[in-house]
Amino acid sequence: MSAQDDLPDLLNDCVHCGFCLPTCPTYVLWGEEMDSPRGRIHLMQQHLEGAPLNEPMAEHFDRCLGCMACVTSCPSGVQYDRLIEITRTQVEDEHPRSLKERAIREMVFQLFPYKRRLRALRGPLRAYQKSGLERLVRRSGVLERLSPSIAAMERLAPPLGKAPRLPERVAARGERRATVGMLTGCVQSEFFPGVNAATARVLALEGCDVVIPRGQGCCGALSLHSGRAGEARAFARRTIETFESVDVIVVNSAGCGSAMKEYRTLLADEPAWAARAAALSDKTRDLAEYLAELGPRAERRPLPVTVAYHDACHLAHAQGVRSQPRALLAAIPELTVREIAEPDICCGSAGTYNLFQPEAAGELGDRKAVNVDATGAELLVAANPGCSMQIATALRRRGAGIAVAHTAQVLDASLRGLGRDALVARTS
Repeated sequence: MSAQDDLPDLLNDCVHCGFCLPTCPTYVLWGEEMDSPRGRIHLMQQHLEGAPLNEPMAEHFDRCLGCMACVTSCPSGVQYDRLIEITRTQVEDEHPRSLKERAIREMVFQLFPYKRRLRALRGPLRAYQKSGLERLVRRSGVLERLSPSIAAMERLAPPLGKAPRLPERVAARGERRATVGMLTGCVQSEFFPGVNAATARVLALEGCDVVIPRGQGCCGALSLHSGRAGEARAFARRTIETFESVDVIVVNSAGCGSAMKEYRTLLADEPAWAARAAALSDKTRDLAEYLAELGPRAERRPLPVTVAYHDACHLAHAQGVRSQPRALLAAIPELTVREIAEPDICCGSAGTYNLFQPEAAGELGDRKAVNVDATGAELLVAANPGCSMQIATALRRRGAGIAVAHTAQVLDASLRGLGRDALVARTS
């Protein structure tokens, strides 16, 4: 049975109660029924009954962030995450996009899932940032006129420093408690290499041998969440082969971890891969999730800093990981954790959403930045590279002097006694 065959039963789970409406970012922004989960489910039903997937219908589906806040809020257990992924595949298969839109999408999907291509971009991008050309281009507005999507890519790029390369194995400090595999990710490894380095150090300090396969590629998250199911399955099969020999896979990117936990569904119809996919999903853990299971051993040194913790949608809603990162942060002496208002409203990153829907993403990013700024925190902590780029950009736009770091970097600073300046002075 294909995913499409599940559609009627999945649609019938919705009782149209409306509990999802106040949690849906696009409904909160615009108040339009068809830009809510309930409205989109109505459109899905219409399409199932024969209505053509025309431009207005496709636009409502494209406007969905796939944040899954509605899944968390739904009292009927509607699997909207599966519904929107099936529907996105239909949109990609059936809806003819303009030449310009196809070109932008192809550029994104031929770049971001490929580390070597991103790595080749690092040098020119770093030179562009340091030369002063970046400021000139932004003031001119030329990229906005050329393509809002290209302008969004340029605007979101974090300041790039040197990119340390990790060895294939990082030995546990002290007595070994576990051996884990570590996914380095695509954007994470090339735009936020310090996060991966911190992740490996924290795991090692907590007694883990960390295996970092050199040949690992994209996990398929961007493809899976964008309706490119065939591409996602190919990435998934390669990831399974890469990590099959380890007992646990630690992931420090919420979107990647969410996708890998979905492999059991993604490859369920492939007899040669179904059991292997389910096994990989079972052993995938977010970093905070795994550290909470493992329990602390390394000494936490004082870190006098006030942080605001951001719930990445694919961590909180998709994986149900909320309390663990907060507990890890709260256990650091002298560190204060503050909550952000509207924690369930997406920041607007949502994988490729801020590239393909930059205007809506910008509104959501600004809304999130206002709420982050209101906490009075010195540091925003997030567990997803897309969120970090999105919120950092919105904070800069607002003129808020709040640094951004990953949970791993905060733990690393505490375990190594680096002090607050190692975090609040961070640029990449």
